[in-house]
Amino acid sequence: MTYQTILLDRPAPGVALITLNRPERGNGVVPEMAADLVHALAALEADFSVRVLVLTGAGKQFCAGADLVEFKRYLETDHARTQEPYNARVLFPVTQRLASCRLPVIAAINGGATAGGLDLALACDMRIASTAAKMGETYIKLGLNPGNGGTYFMPRLIGSGMAAELALTGDIIDADRALEIGLVNRVVAPEDLIDSAVALAARIAERPRLAIEATKNQLRQSWHMDLIGSMNMSFWGVAAMTHTADLREGVNAALEKRAPRYNQTDG
Repeated sequence: MTYQTILLDRPAPGVALITLNRPERGNGVVPEMAADLVHALAALEADFSVRVLVLTGAGKQFCAGADLVEFKRYLETDHARTQEPYNARVLFPVTQRLASCRLPVIAAINGGATAGGLDLALACDMRIASTAAKMGETYIKLGLNPGNGGTYFMPRLIGSGMAAELALTGDIIDADRALEIGLVNRVVAPEDLIDSAVALAARIAERPRLAIEATKNQLRQSWHMDLIGSMNMSFWGVAAMTHTADLREGVNAALEKRAPRYNQTDG
């Protein structure tokens, strides 16, 4: 399918690349882009040949969050009629879809990622940043509290104290500082960003999809559980995997000292 505000590519087997494509507006999210992203994520998730997603931005920015021109128009409407925050219509569905996607998502942060744009990167499972990337939870500079999941994801990634510092100051940090505090997994040269993200995605995509999905779900759900709850989920997950052809192939391959040949085409 062709989209108006995003680009789709298949740069490696099992890997889909989604590019936010409004560079003239810093890839700011508008309702059309939100709808494109939600549709694309659902379609890719349903395609069993896809195992890992990479999300990046066209041009010099990853994502500036909500498009401020559109946001200003919203602020000038009759609030009594609209009865909802702007981000509930635009950014919330995308963040929720990224976080709940059964497939792992890698954010390839090519440039500025601020406010809701940073939150989209935080909703992904992994983050690789270009040395040109700049990141900030900048809502407070506009007179807003963080509005797209940042206060949920950031403390879990970098701790409550550092999350509070970034959210309350609105400071923008560079890629090296983001790596130092654990906000990103690694930092690479701009020209290596997409290749590095795709290479990581391709390594994961070599694994069996059912195990990939179960592992992502377990990592996310464990955020809300104590140790016993998490281990119980692990127990029942292993019990379910025991019945899969992929597990039998994995065990046989290990015993035979060969590369496993997983079913990469269907469910």
